[in-house]
Amino acid sequence: GSNPSLATKPQPSTAGVLLLLQTKESQMDQPASGSQNQPNELPASESMPGWRKQVTVFLVGQTITTFGSMLVQYAILWHLTLTTKSGTILALAAVFGFLPQAIVSIFAGVWADRVNRKIMIIISDSVITLATLTLALFMFSGIHDLWLIFLVMAVRSAGTGVQMPAISALVPQIVPKDKLLRINGINSSLNSSLTILGPVVAAGLYASFSLEAILIVDVITAIIGIVLLMTVSVPTLVRVANAEKPSYFTDLKEGISYVFTHELVRWVIAVFGIVFLLIVAPSNLSPLMLVRNFGSEVWMLTVLELAFGVGALIGGALMAIFASKVDRLGTIIGTSIVFGVLAIGLGFTTNLVVFYVLFFIIGLIVPAFSTSAFTLLQETVEPERQGRVFGFVGIVMAVAMPLGMAVLGPLADIVSVEILLIVTGAATVLIAVVAVLLPSGKRAILAAHAATGPNTTPVA
Repeated sequence: GSNPSLATKPQPSTAGVLLLLQTKESQMDQPASGSQNQPNELPASESMPGWRKQVTVFLVGQTITTFGSMLVQYAILWHLTLTTKSGTILALAAVFGFLPQAIVSIFAGVWADRVNRKIMIIISDSVITLATLTLALFMFSGIHDLWLIFLVMAVRSAGTGVQMPAISALVPQIVPKDKLLRINGINSSLNSSLTILGPVVAAGLYASFSLEAILIVDVITAIIGIVLLMTVSVPTLVRVANAEKPSYFTDLKEGISYVFTHELVRWVIAVFGIVFLLIVAPSNLSPLMLVRNFGSEVWMLTVLELAFGVGALIGGALMAIFASKVDRLGTIIGTSIVFGVLAIGLGFTTNLVVFYVLFFIIGLIVPAFSTSAFTLLQETVEPERQGRVFGFVGIVMAVAMPLGMAVLGPLADIVSVEILLIVTGAATVLIAVVAVLLPSGKRAILAAHAATGPNTTPVA
């Protein structure tokens, strides 16, 4: 499907925090807000007639392709697990699933500011679809070599690196400023519902048919998504049409400089990256703690995934409903602190029901954190720089996940998961508090309120 980064998620048992944050990274969740030159010049809904139809077609197409990609994500992981039973193979799968995306993201971000973003997405979608179809045909003919699977995973991952900044920057071009956070919330709920539905459908297809059949389903959903995207009218930025653009590397250097020198952008990306790194602990290690402490029945892990998925579904819906009343920066800080407190709570929990409730609450607040962070960035950054900024965000997220697991995974075999949860939770709270108290944090808060108003969006 056209949401390949979802297919690179290393473990379905982490569908929790990672999948939702990553769906964002993967492209869908990121549809949020951006600016049309300066933050206060973004189009209001009255000045964008017909935007609802455009956005609906876009969201439907992306949801269909995300679903196809999610089926492949689970199927490939199960295939590798069942056929190799090797931790090393799964680790390699994670490398091929994330590294290409991290490498491609920053360059793709520059492209997204230099070419038509819709065409860029369609081309990368088409390449991913061809790669997936090729793998299916090889497998139908009896060739199941691991190198071939890894190669296609790498192509899909690179495709995500290309698409993520392009879609993040495209959506603000078709969504009015006063509807951005609401669309983000709807998007978040759509993706959460897929995280609940995805593994169930994937399990049924994998048990009844084969990995090849699921790959073909993904190809079909991708084609539907491409066709729907072709019907969406996306304005070409003046900068893209201008023949006098700076050189590619001048753009790249300017983008990096912008991220590191813009007070608010730098602060939001730093907090987002650090929290994403530390929230890997409850996401990836909670299933391990569950199995070690409460039992290894499959239904227990299933309930854990459902608790998170339902929480995230409700959380996204709440963000859509109350978008006009949400203070973006306050939400980022508040949810970061709550993440930490919940992780500490998980570490001290000895009751299974309480464990599930805490995981449900984590799911509930993930959309508030992620949609607020992306919306704030997209409202603050000028449209001609958004590709590069979101390319950088893509790198931060693609690197944070493997880095967090490289440290926390081995540690979980040395000390208890409970200790890791408590330590990472406390670190998250500390970092969130320090991020507010630092002079740069105070300046970021002032900048955010100047850009979006102390509250967020005018009531529609």
